[in-house]
Amino acid sequence: MSAPAALHLYVDGASRGNPGEAAFGVHVTDERGRTVAELKGYLGRATNNVAEYQALVHGLRWAFEQGARRVKVFSDSELLVRQMGGAYRVKNPGLLALHREARELRGRFEHTSIAHVPRERNREADRLANLALDERAAKPE
Repeated sequence: MSAPAALHLYVDGASRGNPGEAAFGVHVTDERGRTVAELKGYLGRATNNVAEYQALVHGLRWAFEQGARRVKVFSDSELLVRQMGGAYRVKNPGLLALHREARELRGRFEHTSIAHVPRERNREADRLANLALDERAAKPE
């Protein structure tokens, strides 16, 4: 089943230690707020900002692969939103490649937007990122 033409991506990254064990979560909904997909992944050792960008990149890539044409991204990371919007420059070398990749992925859609939301509106993505960390912690080495 393919995704709707328009998707909302709620993205979040988590890092326990910053830098520390990190993961991302993406809660995908249609325009009516119905859950379409839940994405999560363990990233290894990374900063919170790297995890936030990884969530964005994974979400955009998934949406493109599903055939979405329009995407609205929501994040509680002001840094991510302002860097993607051009208000802040990307100074951290560790974020430059991820920023470029995210911009390239954004260009594949007919329309994209990215907006800052309060943490309370991003709970599902946060839950997914923390679930990925908890699942990793539960696995024996």
